[in-house]
Amino acid sequence: MKGKILKTLASTGILTAGLVLSGCADDQSEEVTETLVDGDEIELTYVNWDTELASTHVVGQVLEDVGYDVTLTSVESPIMWQSIASGESDAMVAGWLPYTHAGEFEQYGDDIVSLGVNYEDALIGLVVPEYMEGLDSIEDLEDQIEDKTIVGIERGAGTVEAAERALEDYGKEDWEVIASSSGAMVTELRQAINNEEDIIVTGWTPHWKFIEFDLKMLDDPKNSFGESEYIETFAREGFTEDHPVAATILGNFYWEQEEFESVMLDINEGVEEDQAAKNFIQDNPELVESWLEGAEEAAETGQAVGVSEEKDQGSQGQGDLPTPGEGGEEGDQEDDQDGEEADDQEAA
Repeated sequence: MKGKILKTLASTGILTAGLVLSGCADDQSEEVTETLVDGDEIELTYVNWDTELASTHVVGQVLEDVGYDVTLTSVESPIMWQSIASGESDAMVAGWLPYTHAGEFEQYGDDIVSLGVNYEDALIGLVVPEYMEGLDSIEDLEDQIEDKTIVGIERGAGTVEAAERALEDYGKEDWEVIASSSGAMVTELRQAINNEEDIIVTGWTPHWKFIEFDLKMLDDPKNSFGESEYIETFAREGFTEDHPVAATILGNFYWEQEEFESVMLDINEGVEEDQAAKNFIQDNPELVESWLEGAEEAAETGQAVGVSEEKDQGSQGQGDLPTPGEGGEEGDQEDDQDGEEADDQEAA
């Protein structure tokens, strides 16, 4: 994606008031876009999960369309957080909170800036095919898998750590989570389903696999995986001052499950990530226009619109993050979570 400085919103089909002028002749359109920045360089980091692959390429393409020179860098989860905190990279749209990335947030949260929540009601847990009857809860784990293994993703990922914690919480110490990668996990899942074999994997929503396969997430009465999560956008300190247009767009970036999963499904079906992002932008002009709200003003004034570098935004102002499986009664946890999500939505 790096180097495509003059890609325009017009080229992807978005006509934003004040930014695009167009004229047509003989069914051929000549569109002229006033770019808001002129090749300013931005680096977005992400973890190589299907969700982050989709979201980072989409928002990265939007940033290129207004004139940024965008570099997308795939790294391991701890490095993603560390690179933002150190200023080595600029921003990411991949902070899963309050559970999956709780450790990283605790370590680096004081040195990064929240630009708002970009997705809500995400879930992580153990996932099995619907045809595995009699297995509906983690409590039901017995000998459904002969070698008592659960197929995980990358070692150190929050879902893997939560799965290992769940086995302890439920007294299933004779079970083991086998770390692999997101792609390898999906490959094993597909092969098992094609042969109608039993399999248990670590999983999360949103994810295209819930569209392609008949799957269910196991109940988690001990709350080892935590309640629903949100995905938050973070940037390095000084980012909103250095790149007010990008900060405005990233602060506006928010979408729903159907939109999210449509991009993931395109990529899974073989569409290149950049092209899947362009397709989504062309097919969803109203949504993308909402992300651009205030961007022209930010370009004119040199100040980000709707975001600031105050430390009390998003998760920054929530105090200690909850720990899955610990704390008070479930009702108290739900009340706390509702309050956190309300605060996040205000910040968004």
